[in-house]
Amino acid sequence: MPTPWKRDFDADGKKLLAWLRGKLPDATDLEMTPLEQPGSSGFSNETLLFELSYREGGEARHRKLVARVQPIGFEVFPSYDLGLQYRTMELLGPTEVPVPEVLWLEEEDTSIFGAPFYIMVQVAGRVPSDNPPYHTAGWLTEATPEERAAIWWGSIASMAKIHQLDYRDIGFGFLENPSLGAPGLDHNLAHYRSYFDWASAGRPQPTVDAARQWLEENRPEEKRVGLVWGDARLGNIIYDHVTPAAVIDWEMVTLGSPEEDLGWTIFLDRHHSEGIEHPRLEGFPSYEETVERYREWSGFEVENLHYYQVFAGYRFGCVMMRLAQQLHYYEVMDATQSRNFEVDNTVTRLLAKLLELPPPSEHTGQGSTGSAGSFGPG
Repeated sequence: MPTPWKRDFDADGKKLLAWLRGKLPDATDLEMTPLEQPGSSGFSNETLLFELSYREGGEARHRKLVARVQPIGFEVFPSYDLGLQYRTMELLGPTEVPVPEVLWLEEEDTSIFGAPFYIMVQVAGRVPSDNPPYHTAGWLTEATPEERAAIWWGSIASMAKIHQLDYRDIGFGFLENPSLGAPGLDHNLAHYRSYFDWASAGRPQPTVDAARQWLEENRPEEKRVGLVWGDARLGNIIYDHVTPAAVIDWEMVTLGSPEEDLGWTIFLDRHHSEGIEHPRLEGFPSYEETVERYREWSGFEVENLHYYQVFAGYRFGCVMMRLAQQLHYYEVMDATQSRNFEVDNTVTRLLAKLLELPPPSEHTGQGSTGSAGSFGPG
């Protein structure tokens, strides 16, 4: 996807080096490699890689670092709190949840990158691909079935570790927001109700709106509220071979039912296979096995998985609205294509299937607009 700006890596690198000198006042011979942008840099933030060499206390030091920059241009989320991501990894650092080491947060000075940013240590490893989906291409297609199973179980184990934390004990009480209701489903439904209203801008969104209403009318009892990763998926884990080396991308962190993360993980995996009419790779455990293993590792019952899969589709559907608008904003799609893609895409088709609704293409008059065919009622 084209970006709305052309970053001057040379100029920005020089400004960053000057900023780093202020953070390392005792360092000498400070040198930095040119900034690089990985091909997998996400739609909601910018990732820049570089290496830093210097001497401190008479010793030579060399560090591989990452700058994460708050998004510039067309906004996918109604608000963006870069400091929340930084603080989350800072608080999780002493726990058993593997996260990158965070070093510095800059929220005031936007002269370096044009937006707030933070610096963290690079974690060596590989990330399963979301685009193209890992069931269709990328290094997971070359892994053995046993390796794929180990990678999947590593993601579930990481999730269980997050859910077993006492969020107040480790400092996440600040996520409680009484203005949006009680922590958990009250808060999260209110948040995404606001997101839906903002993203839809009054335009009909038949499938996502039907999901919103269904979620309100079928709310389950919440027996536990804890820390929720929010974007729990294979594509947000860096793997050292088959072992999770770092859990990343905490922009959607919240408080809620542990099933919210489990439902998101399964919906995203279904989206990357069933949702694009492609089989899952051999070796991936079944969702039934996943639920049983999660119960064993977390100690929590799973009683409302269907509800939280629908919630995942609803949340992802809100994001897809803005992505469709973003594609029009950057002139990748014309207005009609963008409008149809808001309503009919791989996410809304799978969501419609979950809720036994008519395929979203019925609402566009254009047939399927995404990369896969429409789904009929489940």
